[in-house]
Amino acid sequence: MTYDLWTRLFAEFMGTAIMVALGNGSVANVDLKGTKGNGSDWMLIAVGYGAGVMIPAMMIGGISGNHINPAFTIGLAAAGLFPWSEVLPYIIAQFAGAMFGQLWVVAAYKPHYDLTTDTRHVLGTFSTINATSSKLNGFINEFIGSFILFFGALGITKAPFFQNNLGTAHMALGFLVATLVASFGGPTGPALNPARDLGPRLLHQLLPLRHKGSSDWDYAWVPVAAPILAAITAIVLYKAVFL
Repeated sequence: MTYDLWTRLFAEFMGTAIMVALGNGSVANVDLKGTKGNGSDWMLIAVGYGAGVMIPAMMIGGISGNHINPAFTIGLAAAGLFPWSEVLPYIIAQFAGAMFGQLWVVAAYKPHYDLTTDTRHVLGTFSTINATSSKLNGFINEFIGSFILFFGALGITKAPFFQNNLGTAHMALGFLVATLVASFGGPTGPALNPARDLGPRLLHQLLPLRHKGSSDWDYAWVPVAAPILAAITAIVLYKAVFL
């Protein structure tokens, strides 16, 4: 079934909102003071983000293609696999969805935001931070993780094994993201997605949080540029070799 653009945009909006809510919600549960999950290990976050990608994929994958990521949309268009005329509408829907999903996290965890005095923990529930304050390391980390994500996403969804069972393919995508967060999440978070980082970072700047601190705009370009360049590289390469 083919869906009209507005239906697909709403699917992208809701899919991105759910992804951010589940992913950043897991970060909030681990890092904010007084939560039931405070002090839990990194695997809770990996599971949260893995499920945060898998569930929207299973919900909207057959409607919009489940991009929920501007870098993926741009990469597909650069490879001739998605129309450029729909790129900007998709990206707007994704950024709006990311901000909407982050508002759910703030609403649900507001008392714990008020209790948390470590401003880096507060910012970390919105966007990514490089653990060593290195833009170069952040860029390298985000590029590698994003390359694996996009190359893997195409490999999974285009594989003959999954062609007649997209539900299993979408589940595999969730495991891919969870593994990426577990394997490459240490240096940056990671973002792997410009909307997931920049939309919530803008909200962090705007919301009147009690212990907000800096939104770290000097670093903000890294989780935008690196995933986009990685997506173009990975998708063009996959198409050249396999499609």
